[in-house]
Amino acid sequence: MNTDAIRAYVDPLWEDSIIPALLEFGQIPNKSVAFDPEWAAHGHMDRAVDLLCAWAHRHPLPGMKLDVVRLEGRTPLILIDVPGASEDRVLLYGHLDKQPEMAGWREGLDPWNPVREGDRLYGRGIADDGYSMFACIAALGALHAANQPHARCTIIIEACEESGSFDLPHYIDLLADRIGKPSLVIGLDSGCENYRQLWCTTSLRGLIGGTLRVEMLTEGVHSGASGQAADTFRIARLLLDRIENPQTGVVGDPAFNVAIPRARLDEIRASVAAAERAGRGLPLIAGASPVSDDPVELVLNSTWRPALSITGAEGLPPASNAGNVFRPMTALKLSLRLPPGCDAHKATQRMKDLLEANPPYGAKVTFEPDWAADGWDAPEFAPWLRKSMSDASSTFFGKPVAYMGLGGTIPFMAMLGERFPGAQFLITGVLGPHSNAHGPNEFLHIPTARNVTCCVAHVIADHFRRDKMGAG
Repeated sequence: MNTDAIRAYVDPLWEDSIIPALLEFGQIPNKSVAFDPEWAAHGHMDRAVDLLCAWAHRHPLPGMKLDVVRLEGRTPLILIDVPGASEDRVLLYGHLDKQPEMAGWREGLDPWNPVREGDRLYGRGIADDGYSMFACIAALGALHAANQPHARCTIIIEACEESGSFDLPHYIDLLADRIGKPSLVIGLDSGCENYRQLWCTTSLRGLIGGTLRVEMLTEGVHSGASGQAADTFRIARLLLDRIENPQTGVVGDPAFNVAIPRARLDEIRASVAAAERAGRGLPLIAGASPVSDDPVELVLNSTWRPALSITGAEGLPPASNAGNVFRPMTALKLSLRLPPGCDAHKATQRMKDLLEANPPYGAKVTFEPDWAADGWDAPEFAPWLRKSMSDASSTFFGKPVAYMGLGGTIPFMAMLGERFPGAQFLITGVLGPHSNAHGPNEFLHIPTARNVTCCVAHVIADHFRRDKMGAG
């Protein structure tokens, strides 16, 4: 394989064309539908779609066909077909919708005003996951530049991932004939534990969530009445204790747990030395520490164990405007990450039952679910793919491939794993230490993005010639 030709195509395309396009893309506040229900009227999603499509049309691949597919009432989807030297199929996946702004961006940075500082490109949604379509087209363009054949490739860029991908199954059904049955799926919405090698994601956590609402009074009253009835925040704390041990953070109910496979334990132990996470990648304040000193336990906690987070609240005025009022209601937005293999819908019902049963003091307690996405555990890698990923990482990063579980959720992966049980999966990405997806100061590490693009090209080429590799 002419790896020099791949590098010679990818690097200048990133510098001269992709980065300028991402700087423009980063200015569009196309927040996902869960955060902008009026997305269609606001038009930001369509602006993002138009920008990506215009760039793709300026960098056409031989025989490429691009369609923006729209179903009534649903976010749009970009579908790009690229003919190949065989009718075997490769499916490449990414998304273009974004998380909300989030507070805390440092001086000089803004979620909707991208800035390049050296090797970092700051801005909301650029690394998660705006770069993906550009990287896919660049990888295939590099193969053509290197005269390297590949199978037929289909690129899907959805606009609903940050809301749980609930629109995507409808498009997969609609486009089933065009997608076919891919033997290789490549997803570029994942992360890496450092910026020095290719990281392949082997598992993803699931996610459930919703709003817990506790009501005690019909209206707020003077806090001089406090002590006569229970404060709704205290009741909420009692209810949360049914889910999570307040001292340890352990979520112990069997409905939220699975047995951790021995192979994944061995994988985690082998990868910890290479990782930069293990608590060290967190922006902890001075004097704060992770929940454990054992890096293996930290990785298990964030990949194969459930964890509860409070991501929002209602009924609590800002501290600067809080009077001495005994509040009538507290509402908390709950997010519970689930281990791979845990049934998200059964877990949701269990969570609702635990929170609503026998409310303290007769309070009115409701839990309204709004998220349910299963996790995913990768099938065993075929020998050709394992060798290809290793060769690609060594060639373009200079270090061997590494494997990791991811604490986040990509609903598309679980869905595709179920629909295409015979497919192989390369799930990777650019979200590494401090890149802070969903949070302030999110950035894309440009050299990693270039190297990942080259690795994708390498693997697609090896997929075409896998029979000759003697690995099937």
